[in-house]
Amino acid sequence: MSRGRRALRALVHASAHVHPSARLAQSAVVHERAYVGPLCEIGEGSVVGPSVHVGGRTKLHANVTLQNCRVGTDCLLHSGVRIGADGFGFWVDTAGDVHKRPQLLRVLLGDHVEVGAGTCIDRGSWRDTMIGSHTKIDNQVQIGHNVHVGRGCLLCAHAALAGSSELGDYCTLGGKSAVADHITVCDHVRLAACSGVTKHITQCGDYAGLPAQPAQAWRREIASLRAMAAGRGPGGRRLESEREVGDVS
Repeated sequence: MSRGRRALRALVHASAHVHPSARLAQSAVVHERAYVGPLCEIGEGSVVGPSVHVGGRTKLHANVTLQNCRVGTDCLLHSGVRIGADGFGFWVDTAGDVHKRPQLLRVLLGDHVEVGAGTCIDRGSWRDTMIGSHTKIDNQVQIGHNVHVGRGCLLCAHAALAGSSELGDYCTLGGKSAVADHITVCDHVRLAACSGVTKHITQCGDYAGLPAQPAQAWRREIASLRAMAAGRGPGGRRLESEREVGDVS
């Protein structure tokens, strides 16, 4: 397909480079100095921002917005993904007024990364936000500025990584789990759904709860709380039974 014909199908800036084999939907937009690699697909309403690099064979579904980022090869970005927006960084002066901190860096996505619908990945402020190759991200996940996610990670729906946190290689975050800002999680950690990491995790394994702890310890803790809620004493006697006997007598 010639460049002239493609220009009729999508809005492509004259300084952008779009490989002849790329397929652009009619309402796609490619801004100045952007690069779209071979065999890419850019869906309806998607925007490739200024100086954004999209690696070969990457596919953008409808209404994806890319800015301040570099996307690797063989990636898949589902509808409504937003990559490269400003991170949530502010400071408060002595008068109580809130001021925005500069958000000037990028997001770097590796190869074979999949990002689910509605997910947001913020650009860096003091270092680039980075997502490792072969990482898979579910729908509506929030990844804050300066976050580093390792290779081969799985992030389930509604998970959140706060600013400047780090996730090692081959980690799994269950649905609605979260890692606090500036917290580091080592390689090969699995975090149960609805868990929250508030301290560094330095040993691989399964973790659960809020604050997160080794899953086995968390299960024992939950079992103890259930026993207390059921009215069992230290010896396992059901206290309700004793009260019932007293009522009868």
